[in-house]
Amino acid sequence: MLQPIKPLIACFMAALLITSAGAASAAQPDTAVININTATVEQLTYLPRIGEKRAKQIVAFRTKRPFKRSVELARVRGIGLKTVRKLKPWLRVKGPTTLASKLVIPKKTARRAAAAPLR
Repeated sequence: MLQPIKPLIACFMAALLITSAGAASAAQPDTAVININTATVEQLTYLPRIGEKRAKQIVAFRTKRPFKRSVELARVRGIGLKTVRKLKPWLRVKGPTTLASKLVIPKKTARRAAAAPLR
């Protein structure tokens, strides 16, 4: 009698884990993001590699033509695709700006240090 119940219990436990994981992720707030169409100059300066001068350029650019996609930020003079790719997880074109402080992106570890032989 115990044999048919084991798969049933396993399915029940799996379903319980899935629903509890989904509820936990729904309860956590979204990561801080910045709407590049509505952010102020001060809020734009929270992004790495974006100073006051670049922030003003972004605001001037979007008054002429609002951004439809975050990748279009690379059209602003002085901002390249490499910078946009690094910032992409925090960039939005719709919704509110929730970034409230300077964003720090961790640097990658040096490959040479990891590959250097020990002496």
